[in-house]
Amino acid sequence: MVQLSLSPLGSSVLSTVIYFSLFKHPVTIAELSAYCHFLKASDEEVIEAVRQLQQDGLLESDNGYYFLPGESANINRRIRGEARAPGFIKKAKSYSSLIALFPFVRAVFISGSLSKGYMDEKSDIDYFIITEPKRLWLCRTLLVLYKKLILLNSHKHFCVNYFIDSANLEIPDKNIFTATELVFILPMYNGELYRRFRKTNRWTGDFYPNLHNEKRAVPLDFFEHGFRNLLEYLFKGSFGEMLDEWCFRTTIRYWKKKFRDFDESVFDMELRSKKNVSKHHPQGYQRKILTMYENRLNQIEHTYGIRFCHDMKLTETEML
Repeated sequence: MVQLSLSPLGSSVLSTVIYFSLFKHPVTIAELSAYCHFLKASDEEVIEAVRQLQQDGLLESDNGYYFLPGESANINRRIRGEARAPGFIKKAKSYSSLIALFPFVRAVFISGSLSKGYMDEKSDIDYFIITEPKRLWLCRTLLVLYKKLILLNSHKHFCVNYFIDSANLEIPDKNIFTATELVFILPMYNGELYRRFRKTNRWTGDFYPNLHNEKRAVPLDFFEHGFRNLLEYLFKGSFGEMLDEWCFRTTIRYWKKKFRDFDESVFDMELRSKKNVSKHHPQGYQRKILTMYENRLNQIEHTYGIRFCHDMKLTETEML
């Protein structure tokens, strides 16, 4: 097999297309310029790299979208998903306003597929919530009880699966999956805390050096509300701390029993549970995507006789 010569920028552009292909998501040339992984590059340089990749048979294009060979059917899938998204954005704004009324909620963001402007029949609205320090688990418990008792455990429009507190804004999982989720995250409530959050996690620029963090949505202003203020007053001081600790320990005991087959490293990645963070992703989506990404890079190297730059590759240690 004749090995193709792949430049560093060619590696970055191709690895970007590969990553989004895992979600069956073809990309435009403007998106490739903005989302190109790992290396800074001008629009002209990206266009030239794309032209070379097409000439080498590594990329195809149709209707303004770029994708791996044989994946043109994903264009219509993307178009349909983008057409569904605005209706869910309206629902997300409504529920974000509701979540913001709960005691100790300090910011509400949207993550997952909706933050990328896409929704299909299986997609949920995922909320990323920042709380007051030392009240995260109390806040989480109240929201989960609302979902179970009032919404009858519906996940479609009310998936509250990631909480951090405002004193600990840095996300420790520094990989391409987490970086992608953070740069696309949609602020819905408390723009000032969103800006602090993005500044604290500026490491995402190592993965997305060309992406300028434009204002992706107009978040609701931080506001005072009498009912929320009353509940926060009732749960202040040592009583609130004791209740938060009880919620924390009760939830951890339940998860440890329910997910007893998870070893320590997997539990930490999928169900990270500390006083300042609650992450509930028991399906292992992050781990699966990182593994798929690594395997796809290896597959394309073997199929086309190319070699990606080392920085594009992940080892299992880096993934976990």
